[in-house]
Amino acid sequence: MSERTKHNIRISQDRNISLYMGDPSHHDWITRIGKALSSPVRLKILNILKNTPRSLKEIAALLDLPLSSTSLHIKALEEAKLVITENQSGVHGSMRVCICSFTSFRLTAFNEEVDSSNKTVSIEMPIGNYFNCNVLPTCGIADEKGVIGAFDSIATFYSPRRTRAQLIWFAKGFVEYRFPNLINPVLDIKEISFSAEMCSEAPGFLEDWPSDITISINGKETVVWRCPGDFGARRGKLTPAGWSNGSSQYGLLKTFSVKQEGSYLDEQLRNTDVTIHDLGLAASHFISLKIEVKEDAKYAGGVNIFGRKYGDYPQGIIMRVTYE
Repeated sequence: MSERTKHNIRISQDRNISLYMGDPSHHDWITRIGKALSSPVRLKILNILKNTPRSLKEIAALLDLPLSSTSLHIKALEEAKLVITENQSGVHGSMRVCICSFTSFRLTAFNEEVDSSNKTVSIEMPIGNYFNCNVLPTCGIADEKGVIGAFDSIATFYSPRRTRAQLIWFAKGFVEYRFPNLINPVLDIKEISFSAEMCSEAPGFLEDWPSDITISINGKETVVWRCPGDFGARRGKLTPAGWSNGSSQYGLLKTFSVKQEGSYLDEQLRNTDVTIHDLGLAASHFISLKIEVKEDAKYAGGVNIFGRKYGDYPQGIIMRVTYE
């Protein structure tokens, strides 16, 4: 070989490149790397430079390329910080020597530290947007202006106006909600939870009126909450002024969750037979939540479900998915 022996090139940058899509300062580098790796020729150049420094003339000869084209390819790789070049002394003056400057490249969509606040995805469902129902009187639906349809009318539960509901009540039966399944399949799920404001359903109201309310997620019965009563001794903080005294006014905000260890009610483990792995969360485009008062329940005391404009809490039904 007519060229002198090439010296090793000192690489000062970290050879393990780690970039994060959520960091705007990384976007230009990511774009340059994408451009550099889009050429099969440049991939071949990186391969022959991964262990051995070579001059432009050597690269051109090995790949049977014009020297001018080789120079342009090296420039693109330099701009992406995938190759380092250095002028070294040759037999007939200086020669341009190149070496691959990285060992690994990692592009991260989810960053443990940066995205720690984004580990939980929340979706709020208005209480009138249920997918299916089967209820028995006493029952009804109300918006902020009052009762929709008539008291104890099952037909009202199928009315288009039901989507305006801010309060739903029934003595027995169920309503089923279907939330969009937006779970990221590449992340591990730690927990799925649902929170809602509810109470029992008694004639008028009765503070001591227990009701066994069954919560099912994706068809799996997770927990049964025994609500102590139908609360109406005081007005709900959000309940409209036009809603009469002597009726259900507010509920209790309850959280039903499923984790790896089992099913929880307000962070207390209640059922180890249904874990997050039993829910089949990846099997469908939706996630089902059923709120039910069974006819054969020990205390079949009905249920009131409160929306944003009734009760004490300004929310519908909130689903939260928490990743590891």
